Amino acid sequence: MKRLFKLIEKYYFIIILISVVIAFINPKTFNWVLEKFIGMNIINILLGVILFGMGTTLKIEQFVNVFKRPKEILLGVCGQYLIMPLLALTIARLFSLNEALTVGLILVGTVPGGTASDVITFLAKGDLALSVSLTAVSTVISPILTPLITFILIGNAISFSPADMFISIVQIVIIPIGLGLIINYKFPHFCKELKDYLPAVSSIVIAIIVTGVIGSNKEAIISSSMIIILVIIIQYFIGMALGFTLAYLSGMKPKQMITIGIELCFQNSGLSTSLAKTHFPNLTLATVPGALYSVWQNFAGSILAYIFTRYFNKEE
Repeated sequence: MKRLFKLIEKYYFIIILISVVIAFINPKTFNWVLEKFIGMNIINILLGVILFGMGTTLKIEQFVNVFKRPKEILLGVCGQYLIMPLLALTIARLFSLNEALTVGLILVGTVPGGTASDVITFLAKGDLALSVSLTAVSTVISPILTPLITFILIGNAISFSPADMFISIVQIVIIPIGLGLIINYKFPHFCKELKDYLPAVSSIVIAIIVTGVIGSNKEAIISSSMIIILVIIIQYFIGMALGFTLAYLSGMKPKQMITIGIELCFQNSGLSTSLAKTHFPNLTLATVPGALYSVWQNFAGSILAYIFTRYFNKEE
């Protein structure tokens, strides 16, 4: 069984691509993802499962260790919450995206880094400890910064409640992570065993979310797919390039440069999709950028990890 989960973890980008194929062949298969269960959005529940799993892999000491590396953490967090949101807004305006796609793209930019960045950093032989710390810190502060930055960028044009978004992020992100931390503290040996299965579980859950969102918006995606896919690719690569540049200019070594670059372009796209569904229900296409970004970042990331390992990262 463990071997199967390791295979899923290793080839998770294939799982994501299969989910896209299913979404286009039989789009109604996973429509339930966008429905509610006992009053809660199912997509939020699924995302909570992933973040609970992330919590079981974390320890309080990791947050303490953050203060031992203030330069790298500060650079990564500033890039996450300054560069990525402004980049998203700039690209949306340059390509004259409609209101819904603009909201979706900005949410991709304002959410914290995704847990997939840790997997790609590991495969790319980057600084895994730095990656985990950056993901954890950006996630913990997201209830404040994601609603605030989103409001600054689009609040005047599109009505939504930053306070309600704050509550949503606490419910979706902080509570599951907090519960995971408690479980890890109480049952460390169990969580250590669980760690071998969590990346595969996260991959499957993300694939389900992607399938549901893309399937529900199949026709709209087909009609505008080339533009939004191009926009997502541009956002991804510029984000990575800016991460590399900042890390290089600050004097970091290749391992840290790789990590900062990956951390900036890998977003918690599942959270952006969830927030779009919850807080912009009238803008159905707002969920699309997050779903497509998830597909692209996982596909491109796996290829880049190979390139970084083979040609870029020579540091032992």
